[in-house]
Amino acid sequence: MDLVKCINVNKSFGNKQILKNVNLTIPRGKIIGLLGKNGTGKTTLIKLINDLLTISSGEILINGEKIGINSKKIISYLPERTYLDKSMTIDQVIEYFQDFYDNFDTKKARKLLKDLSLDTTLKLAKMSKGMQEKVQLVLVMSRKADLYILDEPLGGVDPATRDYILDTILTNFNDGASVIISTHLIADIERILDEVIFIDNGQIILQSDTDLLRTKENSSIDDIFRRMFKC
Repeated sequence: MDLVKCINVNKSFGNKQILKNVNLTIPRGKIIGLLGKNGTGKTTLIKLINDLLTISSGEILINGEKIGINSKKIISYLPERTYLDKSMTIDQVIEYFQDFYDNFDTKKARKLLKDLSLDTTLKLAKMSKGMQEKVQLVLVMSRKADLYILDEPLGGVDPATRDYILDTILTNFNDGASVIISTHLIADIERILDEVIFIDNGQIILQSDTDLLRTKENSSIDDIFRRMFKC
């Protein structure tokens, strides 16, 4: 059974249609890049899968069930903008996640944070943007989820931090789970991708295994993307 299945999914805001007849499947055990220019529908699709927006028409199934309470339990979501209270300390945020999510692994989170040599009594507001991004990623990846959805996890951080984030994603997601990464920084992330989904003007224009696509086009995923989306 596919982990995620989108069937003729449409989403409009007023008279503006954002997603148009989106059909896709997400298998288990894959790291998948959701790739497209800004404003093409990536975040809208992610929010629909997370049940944060209501579908205009069509259907999304998670583990064969309609999205709802059960799907929220098995999806770990990193939004583009933080929802954490920056006046909280890291210890307080860990307690918050422990109370809120049954599948949160506190021991794993503390180990990853220790690897960063972080003082967990420190408030988020006292930390750099890059360090805040690392903390948020650690929290998301410390849940024993079936699906991890990361919306622009590399935005606004330095190359060294990007490498840390990619390595954390690669080595810490739950066995048999899948990861969807939405990003426009393709060159930085393509080394860890098993599959790619290209989205443009609210429509899926390509879904492919990365190695097969590179072989077929004799190019990197970044180069293929630049050709397809050339202005």
